[in-house]
Amino acid sequence: MEIPGFQSVLLSAVDVASLLIEVLAVAIIVGAIAYASALYLLRRGVPEAYNDYRVRLGRALLLGLEVLVAADIIRTVALQPTIANVVVLGLLVLIRTFLSWSLVVEIEGRWPWQRPTAGGQPARSG
Repeated sequence: MEIPGFQSVLLSAVDVASLLIEVLAVAIIVGAIAYASALYLLRRGVPEAYNDYRVRLGRALLLGLEVLVAADIIRTVALQPTIANVVVLGLLVLIRTFLSWSLVVEIEGRWPWQRPTAGGQPARSG
């Protein structure tokens, strides 16, 4: 027995959920930038303040990108599972993965798959 309109209600709920996740991602990025900027302004005389600021900004962007990918996956898989949309999702994930790796290299000075050594430097391979 099928409930009339249940599928449309479910799809609407998934659409709202993916939109809320996107809003959360933007809030994470904006909130973290505001927080990091306020800390930087309070500590601008401290020598490591700029480096701490860059790290906080990078981490905010990484977290925001991860949340945006989750929203894209939900929207594509649940709402619009066409081949074209799956290809676009794949490209978005590929681009965001590249951005994430670039941010990790910029923040930590190592590739994401490298383990940091005890001193915080990347482990050398080879």
